Amino acid sequence: MLKSIAVMTSGGDSPGMNAATRAVVRTALHAGVEVWGIHNGYHGLLDEEMFRMESKDVGDIIQRGGTFLGTARCKRFSTPEGRMLGYKNLVDRGIQGLVVIGGDGSLRGASILSEETGIPIVGLPGTIDNDVWGSEYTIGCDTAANTIIDAINKLRDTASAHRRVIVLEVMGRSSGWLAMTAGISGGAEYILVPEEEYDLDEICDDMKASYEKGKRYILVVVAEGAGKGYDIGKYISERAGLDTRVSKLGHIQRGGSPSVIDRVKASQLGEHAALAIISGLSDIVFGFDRGHVVSINLHDAVTNKKKLNPEFMRLAKILA
Repeated sequence: MLKSIAVMTSGGDSPGMNAATRAVVRTALHAGVEVWGIHNGYHGLLDEEMFRMESKDVGDIIQRGGTFLGTARCKRFSTPEGRMLGYKNLVDRGIQGLVVIGGDGSLRGASILSEETGIPIVGLPGTIDNDVWGSEYTIGCDTAANTIIDAINKLRDTASAHRRVIVLEVMGRSSGWLAMTAGISGGAEYILVPEEEYDLDEICDDMKASYEKGKRYILVVVAEGAGKGYDIGKYISERAGLDTRVSKLGHIQRGGSPSVIDRVKASQLGEHAALAIISGLSDIVFGFDRGHVVSINLHDAVTNKKKLNPEFMRLAKILA
């Protein structure tokens, strides 16, 4: 049984990271284990931005978005020398295991650190893109999807009033989960994702025909990895001759108080991560499968690509 562990958040922030951190800390302290917090991700690990944590340090944070520990990019950690420095900083403080909360890149760095040094590491999938292989859920994805839905609901009003085509660009460089989920629940006529090819000329012709039959407005949701919203909007305006407006949500999708789902599920994952690392388990990620918490091999999680649910793509076409 480990006597001292550390926890850090890394990569892009996501709502629920604080809830997960809180659960890790309080679960470990309840078991009599010392807990260290690392500020600013791998950057803080290398610069020794670490502090001993008490229960009060994670009070009043479960409702806050972002991550109170902070996060940052760190090029130095991508080098063997940087990772060895990070490992030394952990050992110098008697830290025997590390919990990393982050997305694909952060978990990949954790996997390499564990492989090179042997230090036990447990990961939690913290990313709004919901693109970590092996888990049907990642911390923050529900809140981000609800933020997009709120925007869709508001955009519908002005779209209907002016009989416009609205193109809404959302996050998702390599994963279309956010666009697809929000598009289906928001009733979008077209959802463009990087996982699936589309014919914009065909879409424009279809739009023109719909307007000729009396359609009042059309909503297009596009993941950033499937194309730039402004380029797509301009093409639709010129090709279809329809009044078109473009909205790009940007980083507003990352922020905000986490939803009930993100708070509860992040807390569940945090407890499992703490108990696992304390018991000496390593090289695993905790996620969800059919509503239950499951452990996933860390190497598998970062070397496999999660696929977009084909049922979502089929449903989107039927309901458009």
